[in-house]
Amino acid sequence: MAGLVPPGTTTRSEAAETKPMNEKLDYTNLPCPIPYEEINREALMSLRPECFEGMRFDFTKGLNQKFSLSHSVLMGPMTVPSQSPETIKIPTAHYEFGANFIDHPKLMLFGRVLTDGRLNARVKYDLTDNLTLKANAQLTNEPNMSHGMASFDYKGSDYRSQIQVGNGALLQASYIQSVTPHFSLGGEVFWAGQHRKSGIGYAARFNTEKMVATGQVASTGMVALSYVQKLSEKVSLASDLMYNHTSRDVTASVGYDYVLRQSRLRGKIDSNGRTAAFLEERLSMGLKFILSAEMDHKKKDYKFGFGLAAGE
Repeated sequence: MAGLVPPGTTTRSEAAETKPMNEKLDYTNLPCPIPYEEINREALMSLRPECFEGMRFDFTKGLNQKFSLSHSVLMGPMTVPSQSPETIKIPTAHYEFGANFIDHPKLMLFGRVLTDGRLNARVKYDLTDNLTLKANAQLTNEPNMSHGMASFDYKGSDYRSQIQVGNGALLQASYIQSVTPHFSLGGEVFWAGQHRKSGIGYAARFNTEKMVATGQVASTGMVALSYVQKLSEKVSLASDLMYNHTSRDVTASVGYDYVLRQSRLRGKIDSNGRTAAFLEERLSMGLKFILSAEMDHKKKDYKFGFGLAAGE
């Protein structure tokens, strides 16, 4: 067959190999980056598991396609702030009632009320196809602990911007821009009028199908680096490095995220000796078993929890 191809003629397979090399990058057709506040979300998924201590039971019941109710019970010790190096805990328990309204994807409403008097509410509303309003608030009986915040998020073709306003004269603005199909740069500024503090930060993100690397630096002295490597469709490894120039504190951690057919296991260990693991096992349709463990050998603080999550 090779002798049937005339000299100087390029075969179809050779053209497919040389085509990507000859293509030029179209900077007018870049992808939209992820929000600035979620720039390291892949690393947080493995390195910040939602560990808890004690017993937890969650139940969610859908009343119709848009409205659902949730019930949650948590019983376990609570850590009390103390000047002593030893950890002090007191037994506690609370019940949480929630209501959810989801008119996907335009409107989302979430409300939670707890027996200790706290009330939490979140709203997400798409004003247009590109402009989204987000708001959250917490009301409590404790003085100076109630807060609220609202933000406007704009999604462009290859960029995102956000403006946040909160109580205590908090103002914040962020912007992130795709530079190449795999690389994006962003920045943020904030002003906390109540505390008379301001700052500016920069961030960079590089991602492919197999890895994600991010870097953040702020004028407050914080430097954060993270890296996630996807080994397969089910296994990924993550690491991060946090440096505080003001206090000279450095913390490094490594973690993993392992997704099985019926379960998901996440865990991490950091340079301070803290280890954590979080297991979610699906027992049947609508029923999930949860195991949580967190150990701090330096402070001799050990937290273990188990729970059930039922419902739709």
